[in-house]
Amino acid sequence: MIGRLIDLCAKNRWFVIFAFLVAAFGATAALRQIPLDAIPDLSDPQVIVFTEWKGRSPTIIEDQVTYPIASSLLAAPKVTAVRGYSMFGMSFVYVLFEEGTDVYWARSRVLEYMSSLAGRLPEGVTPTLGPDATGIGWVYEYALVDRTGKHDLVELRSIQDYTLRYALASVPGVAEVAPVGGYQRQYQITLDPERLRAYGVTVEDVGRAVKRSNSEVGGRVLELGSREYYVRGRGYLSSLGELGEVAIRAEASGASVRVRDVGSVRFGPEVRRGAADFDGLGESVGAIVVMRYGENARALITRVEAKIDELRHALPEGVEIIPTYDRAGLIDRAIATLRHALVEEMIVVSLVILLFLMHLRSALLPIVSLPLAVLLSFVPMYLIGVPSTIMSLGGIAIAIGATVDAEIVMVEACHKKLEHAPKNLSRAARAPARRRREGGDAGDLLLADHHRGVVHPGLRAHRAGGAPLPPARVHQDLRDALGRDPLGDARARAA
Repeated sequence: MIGRLIDLCAKNRWFVIFAFLVAAFGATAALRQIPLDAIPDLSDPQVIVFTEWKGRSPTIIEDQVTYPIASSLLAAPKVTAVRGYSMFGMSFVYVLFEEGTDVYWARSRVLEYMSSLAGRLPEGVTPTLGPDATGIGWVYEYALVDRTGKHDLVELRSIQDYTLRYALASVPGVAEVAPVGGYQRQYQITLDPERLRAYGVTVEDVGRAVKRSNSEVGGRVLELGSREYYVRGRGYLSSLGELGEVAIRAEASGASVRVRDVGSVRFGPEVRRGAADFDGLGESVGAIVVMRYGENARALITRVEAKIDELRHALPEGVEIIPTYDRAGLIDRAIATLRHALVEEMIVVSLVILLFLMHLRSALLPIVSLPLAVLLSFVPMYLIGVPSTIMSLGGIAIAIGATVDAEIVMVEACHKKLEHAPKNLSRAARAPARRRREGGDAGDLLLADHHRGVVHPGLRAHRAGGAPLPPARVHQDLRDALGRDPLGDARARAA
């Protein structure tokens, strides 16, 4: 088959040039569409179920939340493992699926099984799914820094939660913007036990009164004078003074017991589970941008940076957004390494051929063929959904050396064949009978005959050279990073 292909190329030179241009165009299009990242994703498809039940101990969380969820999801299709973690006030359940399972199909199955848990969980407990991301989705992080000292951690956290968070979440490809550090502002009521006893009020009475007062109800429509008037009761609390005036109950004399009568009302921070520090200068506020599953990390970082540049003008005076982690630099360095290796190999091989064979056209061969060989290796990566990472680019860089060896062997073999040809024969006489019978340019079929004898040993040498780097997926029992081998796969594709 390889011999017939060589003969076809020898007889149809213009078709080979046309196929070269088409392949280069298709490979360039695939290169533009393939996701770029630095770290290969070796994790199994997983779905995270998060449940919050404030104020409960880990033991209660384990018995009433984590165990019912984990036991129910064990029966879901294609599930390989379910891992539950219980902590104070929170429950995390990690559902792992078989390799190759579509993440969004897995999320729909988890939602289907979660719908049957409504009667088994405590009242008011609602499980939610985590973001549709993986462990390598952490692609960008920034910090909010106030150089003037006019804004405290509460104000910086409010800027992050109500200005930056929703703007960055609207960027295509962002799964979550997770805030870190600072304090979340709360309306807090500090009750005085002595006052509660004096008025005969319990903590539950205060809680019910606050919940009952902070609401809004709607009524009917009244038509008066050919106009419609909407009737509604507005009861949302908007200030500390309004919260203090909430009536808990009415005395027999008609006087009301209000919230401010049994305690004090103030703004305060929510209980924190962590903190963030910036350059050792003290606490700061920041956020982590998590990439959605299957997105292009390099393109996403570019979009996030563009959105941040737009938001800088909306920040208060003195507040700055400083990137603290950016994976774009690592991605660019990985691509630069491949580009450097490609250019270096092209120059070295061209110089070797030019110095030892003293033939300019032969020296131009690696300059033309090496870039195409590298581009073509991205076509199968695009078709099977493999992103361009450090491992895959490393495999391509290693394969460039094998491609260079083959080119040097083939070019030198061609020159040796032409050197041993009779010197008194012209170009038209080197393969006259076969050329008249099968067609083709003079001299091409002579080299084609010789290539058929060289290419088979070359292929055997490539297979022997690729033996030390087999794809590691033969180890089916390993459930860790050895489950895949992007380096070996990319090297095999490029070679």
